[in-house]
Amino acid sequence: MQSIPAKEAARRLGVKPATLYAYVSRGLLSSTKSKDGRTSRFDADEIERLTRTGRRAHRPTRTGSVDAVIATSITRIDNMAGPIYRGRPATAMVETSFEDTAEWLWHGASGAASTPWPLPGLVPVAVRDIATTNAPFHRILAVTASLASHDLYRHDLRPEAIAGVGRKLISTFAGLPDSGRGRKGGTVAERLWAGLSRRPAPEGAVRVLNAALVLLADHDLAASTLAARVAASTRADPYSVVACGLGALTGPLHGGASRAAHRLFAQALDAGGPAPVLGELLRRGEPVPGFGHKIYTEADPRARALWRLFEGAGFDGKRLAIAEELLTAATERIPVKANIDFATAAFSFAAGLPEETGEWIMTIARTAGWLAHAMEEYEETPLRFRPRAEYIGP
Repeated sequence: MQSIPAKEAARRLGVKPATLYAYVSRGLLSSTKSKDGRTSRFDADEIERLTRTGRRAHRPTRTGSVDAVIATSITRIDNMAGPIYRGRPATAMVETSFEDTAEWLWHGASGAASTPWPLPGLVPVAVRDIATTNAPFHRILAVTASLASHDLYRHDLRPEAIAGVGRKLISTFAGLPDSGRGRKGGTVAERLWAGLSRRPAPEGAVRVLNAALVLLADHDLAASTLAARVAASTRADPYSVVACGLGALTGPLHGGASRAAHRLFAQALDAGGPAPVLGELLRRGEPVPGFGHKIYTEADPRARALWRLFEGAGFDGKRLAIAEELLTAATERIPVKANIDFATAAFSFAAGLPEETGEWIMTIARTAGWLAHAMEEYEETPLRFRPRAEYIGP
């Protein structure tokens, strides 16, 4: 064992010496006295593990971001390849059914792809009425609470039980856009299309919808996923984990980002082309919806993968042309690249689907990821998310 003095241990963790000893008092670190008994020494390997697991403290700022590192075996993000689900790039899984993708996230190679998925769960009439008159996020939240209240085994935290909850929730969510009046059978993507559109789905369009679900199933520790993991760390039941993920997802900077991009396409269609709309955004110095990403320095790999499937998908030719013109014009004029929200909005616009389509896709897809992270978090020490605040008020 290599021991290091307190000053070096504090430097490696990026904290003050007082914080270092606070870690000792909280049981996060151990220390030994030096030979003269005057100073403490710390195990270098223990310091390294603490750094990797994200318990490193940072002086809080009003404008900075919180940096946390949490070990996971679910998804790795690659700048060029995008999310990699348990060793498989999501961009290479776009032809895989969303159901099989969810099973892969939950179980990896040990999961059986043939696991049957249920038809949508029964939703009480009162909740169905709520689910008809509210935005997607709130419809799903209401239905999640309803299904939880009727599940007497909701506190069964075994992986197979959590997967069962996931199948039930996702199957039910897929039928909610029109309160279940759409297609009852078929895949998640087919049922979702039936709820979003009254016209029969071109085969290629359902293929794109399924691919969008696959590509959005998980993305490392996005805000909603972190919220879900925090809930799981308190041993909240899987329904509550999904509800916490939903709470973070509802923000316009997260799950609602595609709606603004869809509106941009509609404005460009009404204006006869992208130039007037994009030009006005540039004049006002406002960001172009659907462009830029906190992680990807180049184009979002998920956006590229989804866009490649547009050809032959049976989209409206004029709408698809508007989407492509807007993509080209914006790419030439702004330094950041299109992200998955832009591509999802392009899909919903070109396919003639409502502007909230991206919110349905994101919520249904990410439910699979939230529950995969919950399964992993349930195996960790409970209540491990306890940041220490540094008071800066009067």
